This record gives sequence, structure tokens and C-alpha cells, in this order.
Amino acid sequence: MRILFIHPNYHSGGAEIAGNWPPAWVAYLTGALKQNGFSDIVFIDAMTNDIDDDRLRELIAKAEPDVVGTTAITPAIYKAEAILKMTRETCPNAVTVLGGIHATFMYSQVLTEAPWIDCIVRGEGEEIVVQLMRAIEHGRWPSDRAKIKGIAYADGGQVIATPAAPTVKDLDAIKPDWGILEWSKYNYIPLGKRVAIPNFARGCPFTCSFCSQWKFWRDYRVRDPKKVVDEIETLMREHDVGFFILADEEPTINKKKFVAFCQELIDRDLKILWGINTRVTDIIRDEELLPFYRRAGLIHVSLGTEAAAQLKLDLFKKEATVAQNKRAIELLRNAGIVVEAQFIVGMENETAETLEETYRMAQDWKPDLANWSMYTPWPFSDLFRSMGDKVEIFDYEKYNFVTPIVKPDLMDRAELLDRVMNNYRRFYMKKAFFSYPWSWPWGQSGQRGRYLLGCLKAFLKSGFERKFYDLGKVNYWGPQSKKKVDFHFDATRARADDSQVEWTTNHNRGVQRTEPVKACGGGTEQLPEKAV
Repeated sequence: MRILFIHPNYHSGGAEIAGNWPPAWVAYLTGALKQNGFSDIVFIDAMTNDIDDDRLRELIAKAEPDVVGTTAITPAIYKAEAILKMTRETCPNAVTVLGGIHATFMYSQVLTEAPWIDCIVRGEGEEIVVQLMRAIEHGRWPSDRAKIKGIAYADGGQVIATPAAPTVKDLDAIKPDWGILEWSKYNYIPLGKRVAIPNFARGCPFTCSFCSQWKFWRDYRVRDPKKVVDEIETLMREHDVGFFILADEEPTINKKKFVAFCQELIDRDLKILWGINTRVTDIIRDEELLPFYRRAGLIHVSLGTEAAAQLKLDLFKKEATVAQNKRAIELLRNAGIVVEAQFIVGMENETAETLEETYRMAQDWKPDLANWSMYTPWPFSDLFRSMGDKVEIFDYEKYNFVTPIVKPDLMDRAELLDRVMNNYRRFYMKKAFFSYPWSWPWGQSGQRGRYLLGCLKAFLKSGFERKFYDLGKVNYWGPQSKKKVDFHFDATRARADDSQVEWTTNHNRGVQRTEPVKACGGGTEQLPEKAV
């Protein structure tokens, strides 16, 4: 039985400006399948290779698959649906399968608008996919589909969701097949090296209203640090990986295991650079450990500072202060670590003045990098439901952090984009002339200076190519082009009825809480060791 996996060809000018990112999902699913005897697996990375529909149709037909599977984050959902429609037309007998976070919670809407999809895998896929493929291989599909936990399908016009499958309890038992990827294509522009995105943990012990990580992964599990380093060493040795970013939202939650991970990297002297996303409060907590993290190769930390104004921090329930944000950035820079500040902009109360405030705070805090992301409420998050009619765009392809989904009350979307671009221009112009060149060759073996100049290269490259922030697609060329900006929203897309969304999920919590937890970028909570 031949299984064909396809990564959708979706681009938005966001994180991809730093390079091509390896789609780890296919390595994890392929590894699980091969461990269970499924060896005939083919992968097409339509995104990295920018494969158009006509060529993709030819490749699907040539593969002659029995099963075609794809995945989708929210902005890629229409591309994923189109792939499986193409499959139905090209290989009508192939079973079409969709996974990923959007379909996990929006399966009812997806199956209604894309009836050519045979099956949706909900949540963590490794164990579910093995059960699904066994049923297909042994001729028990679709007769026994109701017996497979963790899937959804349409039957006679009715959408059926089977009981949730248990999460993978032993993450270290999963052996990803990294060889399924064409590694020469996955290059990290700032360093000119191949990049990987391994898992350190899955899930999150906190339950933030705007986030979906804790919903998707359900319970929080951390891998054995030695096994994670084993995997990194294999990636270096077999696939020439020279840089990695931990896939976790916040790998520092479990301080004990994160320290053990860093120590293992130091003990093996792998000399590889890497980056993470984490919380401001964790950085302040670990002030004395930051030089130790740097010795382990940590070169880039992206902080969820989120907002420059205390009013916005309070709105996001950050429980962090402007002063804490500034202090965390200072600590990281003093430790020789490149620090990136994340700002969320584009809420309904955004104005030109509040956007200017984020710029002034960025100048005061002095992060090495700054990123202004458009406020994007996931359509399956508690926050989205609570916003009601404040959300008026339901074209999920634009839910990409670079397109204004929520229109501010006192400015139009074009002006919002223009003010954000003004912040980028001023911030990186100053960095290019007065900061980055003077970082060379200071820092640990000159690594910090080289890294910053590499980041500037990536930023300039995407700008000249008009790929940054989708500027070319929306026809933005500067302040003079504001009136010509067109975000190309598909007005035919409608909001899913609340009954079509899986708002809740079964999950096991190690810590029972009586008060709302705070958001990931801040918060007073630190997870007790006994809870992890």
C-alpha cells in the first residue's frame, strides 16, 4: 500500500523570510508508520518547492497512491482542501486524509465544505494514523471507521467524530524518519546552514484563552533531554543540520529538564547554535543561568513581550510589566544572546499613537530584533468566541499574523499596515547603520555579530523580493500606495456556526487550578517540579 504525504504550498511572508523550514509532521508520521511495517511512503513538499497545482496534479497521478494525507494550520486549510480535491479527481480510489490543528477543531465545517475528504485525524497523529492505515490496508475502511479513536468523517450527510484517542505517553518511543525530507532545501538564511525543528516537549500546562497549544496536545509531556540531544546529533551527522529551533512554545517551563538538556549539549561539545521562544518571567527567573544557556549554544531567544503599553499587557493577562520586559531583554543581551521582541498590533483599539508607542518602547528596550505581528484570533480559541462580531473576516487564508483580521475602530487596515511598516523601516534602518555592524566581532567567537548581520540579510532579501509581510500581493509600496492596498479578502467565506467548532477538549492536568492562569509571555506561575 502506497501512502503519499503532501505539504501544502502556502506562503504568507511571515516566518519563512528566515528560510525554508522542514515540515516535521511528515517525519514523525512516517517514522511511526515505518515502525509498524508501512514502508512505501512518498513525500511531496509543495511549499518549499513552490509546486503549482498543475504540476502537483501530475505528481499525484504519477505516484499512484492508495492513501493521500496532508495537514494544515489555519491559513493553509484551503490549500489542503484543494490538494485532497485534486486527489479525488486524479486518483478516485485513494483514501483522502487531513490532519493538523485547524481540522482538529473545525472538522465539522471542513467536512461540510470539502466532502471529498474521507477522514480527519484529530490531534496527535502518530498512533491514530497507524490504526487508520491498518484498517485501510486490511480492507476494513470504511466499514470499521467508527472503531478508530480520534478521527472524524461524514456519513450520509452527518459529521461523525469518534471518541478522542489517548495522547502519546512515551514521546521518546517515537522515532521520526528525518530521511523522508530533502535536507538540501531547508536552509536558515541568517547562518547559511541547514535548519531543523525538533520537539523537546508537547503541550502546555497553562490554558490561555488565545492559544491552542494546550488544546491540541492536551496534556503536558517532556522528553528525556538525552534523547533529544541524541536526535539533534543524528540530524547533524546524517543530514548536516547546523542550526535548530525547539518546536515548543516555551521549552523553559520545566527548568530542571531544560538545564539538563543544555548540560548534555555542553558535555557532548556539539558546537551547534539554536534558538527558542519563551516567557519574560522565565528569563528573569533564570538570570544566573543565562551564560550557561549561551555556552550550550543558545543564540536566539524570541520573547512574548506582546505589547509595549501596560494597558495591553493587562488586556492579554500577561501579569508582566513593561519594566520586566525591558529587564529580560537587557539580561539576554548581556549574556551574548540575540533577543527578539514580539509585539501584537491591530486590535480594535489600535491607533497611530499606540503603534508609535510600540516603536518608542522598542527603542528604549533595545532588543536586537523586533517583530510586529497582526492580532489573529484563532477561530477555535475561546478568545475568538468571546470577540463576537468584532471579527468580520472569515477568510482563513489571511489568518497569518501579517494580514489585519480585526479592523481598528479609528483607522483602516491599509493605514494600520503602513504604520507597522513605518516601524519596521525605522527600527531596522537604525540597526543596520548604528548597531549590527558594531556587534562584529564581539560576543562569543563573533557568533552574535555574524548572526545579527545574517538576520539583516534575510530581512533585506525578503524586502527586495516583496515577500515580506505579503507586501507584493497586497500592492503596498510605501505610504504613497495606501489607497491602492488590497488584502483580497474572500467575502464568500462565512463564520462557522458555534455548533461546528470543537471548543473543548479532554485533557489531563497535572495541576488543578482554581484561578485563571496567565498568558505565556508573562504570568506569575512557575510549574512546580512535582507537577512535571
